[in-house]
Amino acid sequence: MPVEPARRRTRLVSSAAVVVVVLVLALTGCTAGRGSTGGSATSGAGTVATGSSTQTVSVDGRQRTFRLYLPPSLTLTRRVPVVLMLHGGFGSAEQAESSYGWDAAADSGHFVVVYPDGLNRAWNVEGGCCGQPGRRGVDDVGFVRHVVGLVSRELPIDPARVFATGISNGGMFAYRLACDTTLFAAIGPDSATLLGSCPSPAPLSVIHIHGTADQNIPYDGGQGNGFATIDGPAVRAVVASWRAVDDCPAPEVSTSGMVTRSVAGCPDGRSVELITIAGAGHQWPGAAPKPLVQKLLGTDPPSTALDATTTIWLFFATHPKPGG
Repeated sequence: MPVEPARRRTRLVSSAAVVVVVLVLALTGCTAGRGSTGGSATSGAGTVATGSSTQTVSVDGRQRTFRLYLPPSLTLTRRVPVVLMLHGGFGSAEQAESSYGWDAAADSGHFVVVYPDGLNRAWNVEGGCCGQPGRRGVDDVGFVRHVVGLVSRELPIDPARVFATGISNGGMFAYRLACDTTLFAAIGPDSATLLGSCPSPAPLSVIHIHGTADQNIPYDGGQGNGFATIDGPAVRAVVASWRAVDDCPAPEVSTSGMVTRSVAGCPDGRSVELITIAGAGHQWPGAAPKPLVQKLLGTDPPSTALDATTTIWLFFATHPKPGG
């Protein structure tokens, strides 16, 4: 890809601070999942509980977990889409499920949501970032491949409608998945950037949301502030590189209030879209404010200028793989 390799530095927080984050998230109820509704749905591979459930898998010699949300009203007589929601640094599958509104979107949009857990609450996105997975070179891409394969055996997942979204470290991991796999029809990073090499990615649709006042992962690139100090390329350059991958024309730009959209319609029905929110920080737009949790996770108050979950899902719903 035409983005030059970026310098990366990570500043690690003390183990005591990590423990405080985990304990406070638990005490605030942020990591309390919805739990199974008690019903079940039958697919070709067996019975899967409706509502939220947790599964444990062994990947690369490690026990890994993920949460799966199956809407109780979802009909499994035909193939259905799946969205992977990737938590940010210091987050978790349960925290992401409770914070960003994807279960409600799945209820109305008739799709499945998977919330993988990063090892020690982080994802390896290359170049030593982030946290323990980055330092140890954990194969998180292999973990996600395994999870998608497992869920596709349990449920009739449409291979043309597999999507990934995420915030911060999770958004960076969505880019890593786009670089290193051909699983996804589209990705939707928020408050993220692309780190590491991405020499020959497969074409796919991209919607990227970013606040212009993000101090953790600056919109204009360079070194940010936060628990992990990210030094990456400008967001505009990252998005432009995906337009090049998809052979897109120049984007059309429009502004409404605080929101600016740069949209490129590309061959084979793909699209690359950048949405910026003037003055917004490092956050998931439209999420419910949780000041204590935001402080501990290193995020800012959510912007009310946009509902990121609805916006990203509408993009996903209209951008399957070509022919899907």
